[in-house]
Amino acid sequence: MSDADADSAPPKIIIDDDWKAQAQAEKEKLAQKASDPAGDPGDPGDPGAAAAAGGPGKIPPPTFEVLLSSFVTQALFALGAIPDPQTGQPMLSLELAKHQIDMLGVLEEKTKNNLTDDESKLLAGALYELRDRYVQVANASRSG
Repeated sequence: MSDADADSAPPKIIIDDDWKAQAQAEKEKLAQKASDPAGDPGDPGDPGAAAAAGGPGKIPPPTFEVLLSSFVTQALFALGAIPDPQTGQPMLSLELAKHQIDMLGVLEEKTKNNLTDDESKLLAGALYELRDRYVQVANASRSG
């Protein structure tokens, strides 16, 4: 391919999967802090540090990432990606999934220009992935 061909070629679309890795890294970091009793517990007056150091089964500190994770988990559950813990069977509710995705859209709109770059990328990536999965599941349910 010549330089002229490279300049005229349409740009590649790159899907940003970094938000998944970033969320997993933060989760592992919190788990590591919780399981390391010799580690610095942080400022005793910081409720987030206390919850993070509280160990497994404790409620995580309230952060934007935890809020986002809550909506994403609910949407994935409604799309059948996460089985019902009581029955072990996936549930499919396109209406509920759409509602959760739309709620994330509201969150994106209302927090525009008020998020860090990382938070903004995380939210945009989550919305992209959920919308894509919704379309795939909706099309499959119509044809199947």
